[in-house]
Amino acid sequence: MSIWWSLHLRREAASVPLARRLLLGTMETAGVDPDVSYDLSVALTEACANAVEHGGGSAHGRSSEAYRVTAYLDGEKCRIEVTDSGPGFDRSHPHPRPARPDAEHGRGMCLIEELADHVHFGNNPGRDGAVVSFDKILKWRADAPLMTAS
Repeated sequence: MSIWWSLHLRREAASVPLARRLLLGTMETAGVDPDVSYDLSVALTEACANAVEHGGGSAHGRSSEAYRVTAYLDGEKCRIEVTDSGPGFDRSHPHPRPARPDAEHGRGMCLIEELADHVHFGNNPGRDGAVVSFDKILKWRADAPLMTAS
């Protein structure tokens, strides 16, 4: 069984826990192992917080106050994508650089790389904005109602 959902959220701090709670609720209902759910929820929180903080800008001359979160649970994998309309990633640095040890910000993208199995940081082709997509192989509880048959 496959599950997917997509949210169009305002770039406000209050939107971040909404996305996280929806992901956690979906995974709990599906029967995903709580440790995997927790890792993905932290990664999603970091990606959403980044979109809220940096995802503004002007797409085609208009200021955008929204970002999009899409999650796919399909078979043994969960893929999450967070897309904003900000300036995008600096193409001269294909991977995020780690923050200095004394920095108060700048660890989110590196944290996503540690928590997920595969991560892609990119820009919207032909548009302003960043895309962060990441996936993780799922582990299921023994009583998982949506676990795929092996």
